[in-house]
Amino acid sequence: MTTSQPEQPTGMQLESVQGTPQHAGLQDWNVLATVRQGGYRRARRLLSRFGHVSGSGFPNVLLMQVMDGRLLLEELCREAERQPTALECLGRVIPTNIAFTFSSPEEFDTLALEAARAYLPELAGKSFHVRVYRHGFKGRLSTHESERKLGQGLQQALAQAGTPGQVRFDEPDVILAVVTVGNRAGLSLWTKEEMRRFPCLRLD
Repeated sequence: MTTSQPEQPTGMQLESVQGTPQHAGLQDWNVLATVRQGGYRRARRLLSRFGHVSGSGFPNVLLMQVMDGRLLLEELCREAERQPTALECLGRVIPTNIAFTFSSPEEFDTLALEAARAYLPELAGKSFHVRVYRHGFKGRLSTHESERKLGQGLQQALAQAGTPGQVRFDEPDVILAVVTVGNRAGLSLWTKEEMRRFPCLRLD
C-alpha cells in the first residue's frame, strides 16, 4: 500500500481514511478483517491492541479504525514472529485509504472507477488486477462482474493517458483491493512486494 495519499479525482466526494481519529465506530472503518471459524473472540482481542475494533453486522467480519494501515500490518507481522500461531484466528486483514458510499450496484461500479483513478500514476505501465470482497448487496452486486468492469475501466484510462497497463492474474505487479460492508466501500493498492511482506493481506 503506498505511503503517500493518492490524489482524489474531482467531481465526487471521497473520504480519506488514513490518519483519522481513533474514536470511531462502524461508519469510519479503514480496515476490514475476516476471522476464521471459531476465532472471533481471539481475533477481536488481538486486533484491539492496535486500534478501535467493532463488529460489522456480518458473521466473522470485523472492522477497525487505525491511524496507519501499513503500520498495523507490520505490527501483525512482528506479532507472528514472536508467536507463530498468533494470526491463526485471522483470515484477511485489508487496510484501505479511500472510501465512498453507494446506494446501488450501478452506483458502486461508477464510484469505484472514479475512486480508483486516484491510483493511475501508480498503475502506469504496470500489470494489475482487481479483487472485490463484498459483504452485503447479496444477489445484487456481482463480485466478478464488478472486478471485470473496474479492470477494463482502469486499463482504458491508462491507455488514454499514454501509460498503458495490463490486466494480469498471474503474478501481477499490483492488486487493487476493494472491500464493501453494506453500502460503504474502501480501496487500497498493493504491490507484489507488499503482498509477500504482509501475508495476512491474502488478496489472491
